[in-house]
Amino acid sequence: MNRRALNILRVVISVGALVFLFWKVVNPDETLGALGQANVRYLLLALGLYISSLVIRAFRWFLLLRGLDLQVSFFRLVRLYFIGQFFSSFLPTQFGGDVMRALELTEDTESPAAVGTVLLDRMTGLLVLLLMGLAALPFLAGRMEPWLVWLLVGVAGGGLVGGALVLEGRFLRYLTSWLPSKVSLSGEGALAQIYAAVTGCGWRAVAGAFGVSVVFNLINILINWLCGMAVDVGVGLGYFFIASPLLSVSGMIPSIGGWGVREAVSAAVFSPIGADADVATALAISIGGVTLATGLLGGFVYGIEQVRGLLGSRGNKQADPGDHELR
Repeated sequence: MNRRALNILRVVISVGALVFLFWKVVNPDETLGALGQANVRYLLLALGLYISSLVIRAFRWFLLLRGLDLQVSFFRLVRLYFIGQFFSSFLPTQFGGDVMRALELTEDTESPAAVGTVLLDRMTGLLVLLLMGLAALPFLAGRMEPWLVWLLVGVAGGGLVGGALVLEGRFLRYLTSWLPSKVSLSGEGALAQIYAAVTGCGWRAVAGAFGVSVVFNLINILINWLCGMAVDVGVGLGYFFIASPLLSVSGMIPSIGGWGVREAVSAAVFSPIGADADVATALAISIGGVTLATGLLGGFVYGIEQVRGLLGSRGNKQADPGDHELR
């Protein structure tokens, strides 16, 4: 599937999910009413935590790059995370920011290291969140529908097994060794070089990334809970340890910034425990609003970076002796 077709698919999924949700599942007026009565203080606190979480995630990325003996400024990574948030919020994919971070980092290091550390950075955060969800499940399963319990077990269990195989390295290299070099994880192909960066960070750096991910995901769960408090969803903090992994994984479904998919998943996850579907949808829209506001801040950072680059290129041109001779 080419890029244009994939972007069209993302638009169709987002619009289709929203249309179906507001047509068949929730009442738009009730959802808008819940948003109109939202507690702004909770939303502002969630926004502040989300902004701080980008700095925390940048530090996780910093640890992984150090594991490869790559010296990249921490503040440079913070800026790239904010820029990435802008692209994730406004491009037709939640992972556009990851692509942008990797592309920008190629100015500081080789492409395989840039792509590999971005992938590992994302993966460690998701694995910790899935593990948290499984750890909380025994305490909350009694309040959940059986299908939701098995969904979390399947998603989290499958994700953790897959993550363990990726980090182990040898098995997947052996499994793909017979494939052509373009798609093999062994040898000297492009994918193999990226995978070498993923597995080459070292267990000390990966363990540090997991530790940072615990802090980040606790903040992420708190952000989601604050958005729920803002619209009065009536669900305790503990249940967000279950809901947050499913909301995060839903971001992997092609969509425009998660819109439509996130709202549908939120209604499906919170309704079985007694939350109103309209309010659950308002909760998801609040989360989307927080990420969108942070993306706007990232756009401001990106604009400054572009202006600085433009001024720098002009300064270099004026300082070029050859340029003076031509004049």
